[in-house]
Amino acid sequence: METNKKNPQSIDEYIANFPQEIQEILQELRATIHGAAPGAEEAISYQMPTFKLEGNLVHFAAYKNHIGFYPTPSGIENFKEELSAYEGAKGSVKFPINQPLPLDTIAKIVKFRVKENLEKAASKKKKK
Repeated sequence: METNKKNPQSIDEYIANFPQEIQEILQELRATIHGAAPGAEEAISYQMPTFKLEGNLVHFAAYKNHIGFYPTPSGIENFKEELSAYEGAKGSVKFPINQPLPLDTIAKIVKFRVKENLEKAASKKKKK
């Protein structure tokens, strides 16, 4: 289901390329990320919706049978127990399209990534 018809320039454009029921899932995910990282900026990176705060926080994408969520390897590793019911890889997890998104877990992962990025940025500033 991932669309390559257009290269979207915004998350709104990306989401608009999908059927209504998928748009609703993606908007729910987007709102959850915003709630957990209110200062994050939206972008398109690697042709995927991306949230940035002192670097990349998370990416997501819609496919035929799942929503891909990409919170970096640390985001997966620190929540591997909560994510154990889902298929995934080193820096990604697949949420089946026919099941509700685990929004509480997603919010926890995003908050973890915010903390991680802010700590990394503060550490870099101290070294300068």
